[in-house]
Amino acid sequence: MGNKHKVAIIGGGSFGTAIANIMADNGHDTCQWMRTAERVDEVNTKHSNEVYLPGIQLNPALRASTDLRETVAGCNAVFFSIPSKSSREVARQLADCIAPGTILVSTTKGIEFETNKLMSEVLKEELPQVRLGVMSGPNLAKELAARMITGTVIASEDEGVTTTIQELLQCSYFRVYAGSDMYGVELAGALKNVYAITAGMAAALGCGHNTISMLVTRSLAEMSRYAVIKGADPLTFLGLAGVGDLFVTCTSPLSRNYRVGYELGQGRDLNEVVESLGQVAEGVNTLRLMKEQSELLDIYMPLVHGLYDIIYNGRKVSEVIGTMMCAEQNRDVEFTLQ
Repeated sequence: MGNKHKVAIIGGGSFGTAIANIMADNGHDTCQWMRTAERVDEVNTKHSNEVYLPGIQLNPALRASTDLRETVAGCNAVFFSIPSKSSREVARQLADCIAPGTILVSTTKGIEFETNKLMSEVLKEELPQVRLGVMSGPNLAKELAARMITGTVIASEDEGVTTTIQELLQCSYFRVYAGSDMYGVELAGALKNVYAITAGMAAALGCGHNTISMLVTRSLAEMSRYAVIKGADPLTFLGLAGVGDLFVTCTSPLSRNYRVGYELGQGRDLNEVVESLGQVAEGVNTLRLMKEQSELLDIYMPLVHGLYDIIYNGRKVSEVIGTMMCAEQNRDVEFTLQ
């Protein structure tokens, strides 16, 4: 065991709770900020978060609080695990609580809808005093909380950030890889949510494994095409944050976005689906942004346009998957190293 750190997690959802629990297990002084007193009380007295991680016993050393200032006081690392739509508002509240030079890691896989900014960009604007990193990968919270072997990527331009986060989180079942392409890691985490909806729909329609495999592979080509135009490194998409996260999100019923797609594929209405899920499915908002961007920047994204047509223009799922078969047949692999 390395040095003992004082750490905070901002957000009471499933992933925030899972990583808070790992750090408490690793012997770090860990406090989690949550909005509701009832949930805080549950973590502090029953050592559980039944709404987000049912059946998981949390480390008794993990503390929770509704007081943001108290949660981050004296911390040398803070994890930011807030849905994208509330991120800026919470970051503003953090601004006068968080000390300059504190490590801040975003784990949010989404894009701010009004501005089309990634979480790191939002956090840079609101919290210029922190040392920033982003974390993403095939990290289904329920499996991580159940201590199943999992890998993730921590990316930052500051090597000290990646080293500290590896020290905080590395354990027998959680492997933390380091990278420097913050933008690519974050973009991969946001974009794959859209394709998970498509994969869920295909599964609901009873498509075969060949079809799902083609969908996932073409999704990877499409999202990396978009990301490279936006300035990311295409090789990032061959790693855990890219293909790793895309694969798990497109094949697991534990993925919220996959579940949205599955229910849509069964003919349910989008608003009804989102409401019954009770948690944010980031892909629904990201889809609209990607459609706008692909038109604005003239990026070829047939899957995004197809899904948009299904969700917002009432086209049939089978029809849209069929159009893939007539789409341009360019090279299979788009980015080759010279």
